[in-house]
Amino acid sequence: MPPVVTALRRFPNPRLTGIGAGLFASLTMFVLACLDRLLFDSSELVYGLLFLPVSALTALWVRPADLVTAPISVPIAFAVGVFPISGGSSGFGGQTMALVTALAVHAGWLYGGTLIAGLIASVRKVRHMRARRRYLALQGRTGEAAVAAGKVRRPVARGPQKVAGATARAAGPAERPRADGPAERPRASR
Repeated sequence: MPPVVTALRRFPNPRLTGIGAGLFASLTMFVLACLDRLLFDSSELVYGLLFLPVSALTALWVRPADLVTAPISVPIAFAVGVFPISGGSSGFGGQTMALVTALAVHAGWLYGGTLIAGLIASVRKVRHMRARRRYLALQGRTGEAAVAAGKVRRPVARGPQKVAGATARAAGPAERPRADGPAERPRASR
């Protein structure tokens, strides 16, 4: 096995729910933005470059049932993380204007990370659907082969049966012919 594949298999492989993936992305981006503010003086380039792998990890780590949430939670995480590096004046209006301006200025990073998350989630969804279809086809072939060999009987679909009178109740339910084979003789009543 190539060393790259061996190294990639050592990485953690969690399966996050949709909410868990959103929380992971939001908290990670917030912490990275705080570190960016402390170490790199609120560099937009550093924040944008750190956003791309977080987007990819979010789409890779979300469970297959919640794949649709990855491209939705990534832009929210970007907005949560851009708050510490947006700057702005001390008032609420100044902070809001700085946040909106930072989101508008960094829209390229936002679209790039969302595109990465969307592509990874789409590829994972297609692979999951193919694997499921292959599994169901294999189960269908195996089931039909067992029925053809006579090892397993197909269930007979029976609807609700109407019973009229006490004599019919004592005789038991009437047998109906099987849909897939010759008619069976009715059983004798006890």
